[in-house]
Amino acid sequence: MNYLNLDTKKTKETVRELNILLSDYHVYYQKLRNFHWNVSGENFFDLHEQFEQLYDDAKIKIDEIAERILTLRFAPVSNLSDYLEASSIQESKSDLSDRDMVDTILGDHGKILKQLSAVVKKADDAGDEGTIDLIGAYIRELEKTSWMLDAWRKKTAGTYKEA
Repeated sequence: MNYLNLDTKKTKETVRELNILLSDYHVYYQKLRNFHWNVSGENFFDLHEQFEQLYDDAKIKIDEIAERILTLRFAPVSNLSDYLEASSIQESKSDLSDRDMVDTILGDHGKILKQLSAVVKKADDAGDEGTIDLIGAYIRELEKTSWMLDAWRKKTAGTYKEA
């Protein structure tokens, strides 16, 4: 790994966190597919489309995370049983209401954001700017998506505070 100028011992810690993140994204991806297929009610059109956009985005991130792990010269976790064991995200039933689905996704966003921060901390300790750059973009995107989903579930305008 000399061409990356990274310490393998420190990078191993980053990869451990990246594999947890990879697991989180796999379970999250499948949950989004579940919700996309099973959403119903007056918000069907909005949420069916939104869940599809979210799982398409998660699929790209899954590949990028795995490729980053490979770039760091480690193996990504690649078994469903390992994903379920490592992830802090739990599977969901299919019969949730549309609002419960959004609440569940926002709860998962909080867990993913926590894991993204753990990756950044380990990558920073290792001097791994490539991973920090990748994950920093994910944090910004997920925060914006979370804000938009939260705005969708609000009942009235005027819910923001003056600066």
